Amino acid sequence: MADLDGVKEAKNFHAGVPQQSDGFFLKGSNSLDWGMKNRLARIFNPKSGNTVMLAVDHGYFQGPTTGLERIDLDILPLVPYADTLMLTRGILRSVVPPSMTLPIVIRASGGSSILKELSNEEIAVAIDDSIRMNVSAMAVQVFIGGEYEKQSIHNMTRLIDQGIRAGIPTLAVTAVGKDMARDARYFRLATRICAELGAHYVKTYYIEDGFETVTSCCPVPIVIAGGKKIPEFDALTMAYNAIQKGANGVDMGRNIFQSESPKAMIQAVGAVVHNNETPEKAFQMYNDLKNQG
Repeated sequence: MADLDGVKEAKNFHAGVPQQSDGFFLKGSNSLDWGMKNRLARIFNPKSGNTVMLAVDHGYFQGPTTGLERIDLDILPLVPYADTLMLTRGILRSVVPPSMTLPIVIRASGGSSILKELSNEEIAVAIDDSIRMNVSAMAVQVFIGGEYEKQSIHNMTRLIDQGIRAGIPTLAVTAVGKDMARDARYFRLATRICAELGAHYVKTYYIEDGFETVTSCCPVPIVIAGGKKIPEFDALTMAYNAIQKGANGVDMGRNIFQSESPKAMIQAVGAVVHNNETPEKAFQMYNDLKNQG
């Protein structure tokens, strides 16, 4: 028991200063529990409200993707420049040192390889394991318009229910198959369905025509997928335009780790996402860093 002798009388009550109860900085998240908000605040930078997610989960359906052959050698050096790392539990446990404090978004769905129908997925990670891994969010693929649409939506809602009980947010990843239109109408449909059913944030593709209508009608944050490898300037322009049109960040993989200089590229992407840097200045930054290193 604490020694009561010499205890000073409390006096700094600041009775004339009302306690502040600020709203949470992230779109659509103000009514979430404290633990859920805390995890989201690890993923999204509270100053900019945005995130640079480094996506390296491609191997769960397509094996050793170019640039991901050796996660330990090629990806871990990029970690200091990312806001969060999106990957599978197998890579997390086998390669990533537990001393790393970067927040983790775990790929929690799976089931089919590139040799089969990709929409035929199930929940692949139990909520207990996500808790054990101390993840900041769980990612699940949702195939709106796909052959197994209903199954993938139910995967998402079950994961959301489990995550709410544990205080772990769910990221819904909208998938686009070969027969699905990549236009604003489709992405409005897909992202809104995910948000309506409880996803805490949504990953989708950027499109030039009408992307602002996608972000404006989605009540939770949207991060864009980097997609296939394109020239560095084009990728920086895509990231810039997405942020200007309402996205809260990028979940970029191939356009970083397949870049000629991945370390320079991730820093340039960060300048666009967090500092509102123009594509031209970010590309100059990329070239300067590449030449230095």
